[in-house]
Amino acid sequence: MSLESATEGLRAKATAAAPLGHTVRFDLGGDGTIFWDGTGTVPSITNGAGDAEVTLILSLADLEELAAGTLDGTMAYMTGRLKIEGPMDIAMKIGQVLGQ
Repeated sequence: MSLESATEGLRAKATAAAPLGHTVRFDLGGDGTIFWDGTGTVPSITNGAGDAEVTLILSLADLEELAAGTLDGTMAYMTGRLKIEGPMDIAMKIGQVLGQ
């Protein structure tokens, strides 16, 4: 999976879901960043940086597995494959969107 396809996949899931109401940054290390502004009625998902309420730090491969449903977010967090900076409740909302 490329950063572009991950961004498009996240955009499709976010558009199909109820508004998130928060800002999120996916820090994918050397593969780049995805910024999700879910504060409006239509989500804005870009590869730019921005101040986010919560930052999820994981690899691009792990993001792909989370989105595909082959990696459980709780298990990823507990095993260190996913790090969360910010409120856990927002991260859980993101997990619900990804799990659609």
